[in-house]
Amino acid sequence: MTSHDNRVMVQQDADSGHALAHPFGRMAGMRIDLAGRTALVTGSTQGIGRAIAAGLAAAGARVGINGRSPESVDRSLAELGEGDFVAVPADVSTADGAIAAVDALPRVDILINNLGIFGAQPALEISDDDWRRYFEVNVLAAVRLTRAYLPGMRERGWGRVQYIASDSAVVIPAEMIHNGVSKTALLGVARGFAKEAAGSGVTVNSVIAGPTHTGGVEQFVRSLVGSELPWDAAQHEFMIRHRPQSLLQRLIEPAEIANMVVYLSSPLASATTGAAVRVDGGYVDSILP
Repeated sequence: MTSHDNRVMVQQDADSGHALAHPFGRMAGMRIDLAGRTALVTGSTQGIGRAIAAGLAAAGARVGINGRSPESVDRSLAELGEGDFVAVPADVSTADGAIAAVDALPRVDILINNLGIFGAQPALEISDDDWRRYFEVNVLAAVRLTRAYLPGMRERGWGRVQYIASDSAVVIPAEMIHNGVSKTALLGVARGFAKEAAGSGVTVNSVIAGPTHTGGVEQFVRSLVGSELPWDAAQHEFMIRHRPQSLLQRLIEPAEIANMVVYLSSPLASATTGAAVRVDGGYVDSILP
């Protein structure tokens, strides 16, 4: 499937103030053109990952859609519709799965390490096996794929590697410290690999995503505030009780995270590397990234 126009304009919606991605046309704005680039977005059959995949494809990239099963990948491809997409079914949280992903997509110019798991659990009840699982899925999967693809990017003199972290990396949530610690590790991983790529034309960054409206987050919100309230009221209750630092005072939409990822994937972000870039709705109470 190939889109008719591979370029994207980024513009601010006058009514909502949200950053939106638009097909290239006569609108004034910033042009992001990723034509000729190949991207892999892990965990991209739903949520933030799928929004990122759609944004990269709209900017002209060929995008690998990754999920654990061929069925989930095929379903996502059908829902995504127009765009140049490649099926990459593989459980990249395992060594064999990482090899399968590289076999399916040997050359990647843009690697988005989005795969991650989260869930509420009392701190003293997190077992060794739970800690290992979070490290395997949230950290080691990204490390393996970076090891596989970064050398080729360096040889070609261009590439983009990103790690989708979260506000939990900086503000460790009491209800899921194992998730928070794994996201903190991603910030260090990104900074370290950015040094490995220094001077090569490859940039490596992490993206600190704030509380985002996905299906999994809806379930998480319900687990904390109950199922009795209508969704808008439940979301508001969650933000007030559990995320009161948010300046946005609402959940972020996946496309808003994707807008930043697409920009960082582009030549326009050539001087941004080794950074932890925030798309957190002002959640992290700091004037520094």
